[in-house]
Amino acid sequence: MSEASRGIFDLGGRVAVITGGGTGIGRATALVLAEYGAKVVIASRKVDNLERVAAELRERGHDCLVVPTDVRDAEQCDALIERAASHYGRLDILVNNAGGSWSMPFESWTLDRWQNMIDLNLRSVWLLSIAASRHMLERGSGAMVNISSGASETGLPYVAPYGAAKAGVNNLTKTFAGAWTPQGIRVNCIAVGPVASEGFVAAMEKIGRHPDDVGAAATAVGRAGRPDEIAYGILFLVSDASSFVSGETIYFGGGPKVAMPLD
Repeated sequence: MSEASRGIFDLGGRVAVITGGGTGIGRATALVLAEYGAKVVIASRKVDNLERVAAELRERGHDCLVVPTDVRDAEQCDALIERAASHYGRLDILVNNAGGSWSMPFESWTLDRWQNMIDLNLRSVWLLSIAASRHMLERGSGAMVNISSGASETGLPYVAPYGAAKAGVNNLTKTFAGAWTPQGIRVNCIAVGPVASEGFVAAMEKIGRHPDDVGAAATAVGRAGRPDEIAYGILFLVSDASSFVSGETIYFGGGPKVAMPLD
């Protein structure tokens, strides 16, 4: 795709770090941002997944750096950001996509499991955003997108720590935006509904359901979302097309399900 055809979405010359980059929304985001000109750095714990995505990107003629990272670890988060900035000479975009949850009743949530959910879904956003901001503040520009969940806005007892962590992500988004937008860094958040990523598909297979069954019950569009549908929203939020948008949490959830027919 040429720079002219990318238009206001052009990311040519920019460097993007994407956590959870080996599957699902992270993979789709890496492919979309690269197609629009970004050099992408993908991170997750599972190297095999990262290498598959990197091979896919390189086959399409895109530049990609793989940095295996456990985002729950502060030193690894700092190392990821520093590796990206030193390898490409700059850092322009951070997509805090890594996250996930287990599903279990209150009595099964041990303190260690609770803490793991907070570290994976909330602490990681703090660590990576602070580390990335140092480079972005020095340049006076940058864009961050945090991936949250519809669970942040409702009560889901079986994923209570996850919902609480994602609510914290929504708040950090607004807080970071208030601090950094005057200095050139925009920070936004996408809260997702049911999306047919690899993890969600596998979970549905275990209980004998199709992801679109859940989507039909929960969304007006009547199906689960696709990872690329979230990735294009991320493209909007990291590109100049959203230059007047910061501090927002936008719900990508397929529209509200009407409880009763209107006719």
